[in-house]
Amino acid sequence: MFLQSSTKYIKPELNDFADKIEKDSPGLSVFAARQFCYKLYQTPIQIEITKERDLNIIEEFILRASIEFNPPPTEVELAQILKLDPIFIHSTTNTLQSLQTLTITPPDSRIRITSEGKEFYTKGSLTQPPENKIIYAIINPLYGEINWRLSGLNSKSPELPNLADFITFENTNPEIVNLTIEELQKEIRDSNLGIYQPESGQIIRDFFVNKETQKIIWKAISIWVIFDVIEEKLVLQAREGNKILETLSNQLQEMIERGEILLNELCGLPPESIASQTESILELKNQKVEERLQKIRQQGIEIIKQTREKGKKTLPKNSEFILLRDREIRPEFLSALKAATQQVLIYSPWVTEEVVDEEFIQLLQKLANNGVWILMGYGIAEKQEEETQAISSKVEEKLLTIRTPEDLPGAQIFWLGNSHAKEVLVDRKVHLSGSHNWLSYRGDRGFRGETAYRVTNPDTVGSAYEYLQARFQSHAENLWESAVSSRDINLAVQSVWIWGALGMAEMALQELQYYDWIELFSVWLKVVIQGLRSKQILPNELIFEQAISWLNIVDKSDKNIEDLRSGWQGVIEAIARQNSQAALSLLNEVAWGEFIRLEISATDTPEKFIKMLKK
Repeated sequence: MFLQSSTKYIKPELNDFADKIEKDSPGLSVFAARQFCYKLYQTPIQIEITKERDLNIIEEFILRASIEFNPPPTEVELAQILKLDPIFIHSTTNTLQSLQTLTITPPDSRIRITSEGKEFYTKGSLTQPPENKIIYAIINPLYGEINWRLSGLNSKSPELPNLADFITFENTNPEIVNLTIEELQKEIRDSNLGIYQPESGQIIRDFFVNKETQKIIWKAISIWVIFDVIEEKLVLQAREGNKILETLSNQLQEMIERGEILLNELCGLPPESIASQTESILELKNQKVEERLQKIRQQGIEIIKQTREKGKKTLPKNSEFILLRDREIRPEFLSALKAATQQVLIYSPWVTEEVVDEEFIQLLQKLANNGVWILMGYGIAEKQEEETQAISSKVEEKLLTIRTPEDLPGAQIFWLGNSHAKEVLVDRKVHLSGSHNWLSYRGDRGFRGETAYRVTNPDTVGSAYEYLQARFQSHAENLWESAVSSRDINLAVQSVWIWGALGMAEMALQELQYYDWIELFSVWLKVVIQGLRSKQILPNELIFEQAISWLNIVDKSDKNIEDLRSGWQGVIEAIARQNSQAALSLLNEVAWGEFIRLEISATDTPEKFIKMLKK
C-alpha cells in the first residue's frame, strides 16, 4: 500500500473490501470510499399466457371427421364409430368447443369445425385456456434499463446519503405502460425467465400495467477514490459489490472535472486532502521503485563483502543475490527462461532482432507448448510516438507466430512506456534486474561493463512481481475498457489472455458474464486449458462450476458452438489427466444435462466421456 491508514477516508463498513481491492490489484491504493443509496422502481405486471399441447387421439379423430365427413357427424355417431361410451365423446367435444375449435348447432346437433379448429388440426396442437401471471419490472435509473423478475424485491430505506442529491439520473422511470405487446414479448424473451417460448407454444397474449402499485426499492452503491500507481493519478470508481460501473464512473469523473461536483463533498473529505495526498503518493511511488532496486544492489554487495571477508573467491551457489557481469548475463537469462514452468514477465526499454532471433522464438514456442505464459513490455518514452527506437514490425510478426496448442497467442508484447526498468520475472521465484537490456542486447560481444542481479529472495521477488504485474494488469484493463466500448473482439481477446497469464482467469470470466460477451466463452476456455497445462489453475477450482452455470444461455444454433464444444472437451480432458475424480465431480447432474443438450459429449455417461477424452 502507498497510504498510511490514518490518511485514508474509508467508511468502516468498506474497510475489508478496500483491503481486497489493494490485494487483488497491486498498484492500486484506496484513498477514500463512501456508500450511497439510490432508488429502483418495481412495477407488477399482469400477463396473460397461453400454452399449446398436442392433440390426443380422440381430439384428432373428431376434428378430422368434422372436416372429411359429409354431412358432419353427431356425437352419437362418433361414439358408435369409435365404440366408446358417448360420455367420453361429449367430454371431448365440450373441451374442443371451449377452445373455439368446434361448434354443435341444433336441430341436428352435428359437429362443425371452425377456422381456428382447422388451423389447430393442421398443426396437431391445441391452445390451452389463458393463464394469468404476475411478473415484476425493476427499473434501474442508473442504466435506464428494465430488469424482469418472477418475484418481487423487498427493501427498506437504508440510512445512507442519496446519490440523487449529487447526480441527476437521465432516465428515472421509463414508461412501461407504453410498451407494445411485441416489445414486451422481446423484453421477456431476452430476460431468460422462461415464460415466453413461442417455439414450444407458450405465448404472452396480453398484459396490464397498474402504475399505482409501483414500489420503490432502495439499492446500495459505493463510490471509491483510488490512486493508480501506474497511471499516477486519482481515479473515481462507482461499484455495486465487486462490479465496477464503468458508465457511472466515467460520468462522475467528467462531472468532477467540469466542476459540477466537488470530490471533497461527494466523498466527505477535508478540502485540502486531495491535493496533499496525490503529491505524497506520487513521491512514495517513485521512491518505492528506486528503493526496491537499490535494496537489491545493496544486498548483493553485502553478500560479496561477506564472501571476501571469508577469503573465498566465488559466491555460494545457493545465494539469494548473485551478481552477474557481461557475458555471464545472457546465459543466466536463457537458463532462467528454459526452467520456467508457469509464467515469464519481461520488461525491456527496447526490443531488437538481435535478441528476438530464430533461436529465441523457438525457445518461447517451447515454453508456450508447455503452458508457460509469456508477457513482455517495452518502451522508455512517455508516449509511444516519441520512441526513438520503436520495435520493428518484423519482430512483432515473429512473436505473433508463437502459438499455444489451442492456437491462442503464445507470447504477448505491449508498449507500456515511461520506464528505464530492465527486469525479468520467472514463475514468481527468480528475478533478474540490472543494466542489461534483455530484449535488445545479447551481451556476447566484448565487454560493456553490464551488471545484473539474479535474485531468489521471496520478499524481494514478491515486491518486483507486484510492481510489474500491476503494469500489465493496468494495460489489460485499458484494453478491456476500449474493447467494451467499441465491442472490439480482438482487443477483448488480448485482455482475457493477459488476465489468464496473470492468474486472473476468474476475474476474466466475471467480466465476460457481466458484459454478456458469450462469443468470448470459447477463448476463455482455451486460456483455462493453458492455465491447467502449467498448473497455474488447479483442477478443483470453483471457476469451473461458475463457467458451467453460464452454459444455460448457450443455444446449439450459436455460430461458435463448435469452438465451445471443443473448448469444454479440452478443459475436461486437462482436468481429468491431473485428477479424474475432480472431472467426474464437476460433471454433476445439472452440468451433464447441459453437456448433453449442447452435444459437448456424445456418450451417455460422464465416466465414458472422461475415458474417451483420456485415450
